[in-house]
Amino acid sequence: MAKFRGAVVVDTERCKGCDLCVIACPSGVLALAREVNGKGYHYSEMANPDACIGCGNCGPVCPDSVLTVYKVKVQ
Repeated sequence: MAKFRGAVVVDTERCKGCDLCVIACPSGVLALAREVNGKGYHYSEMANPDACIGCGNCGPVCPDSVLTVYKVKVQ
């Protein structure tokens, strides 16, 4: 069975920290940052990047479409 590795890129300035992507992540990759963006929101970030499988569950639940999910096949 092929193994996949993923990455989530967050537009931190547009993220309003709604936490929906964090809840939707089955691998526990995403978390809200301690820092805030220019609007004063705790934005989403990859807290555990090695666990990301690139499933893409986080992208569709984002109300502002600030997430981009990448997925690569690894040997």
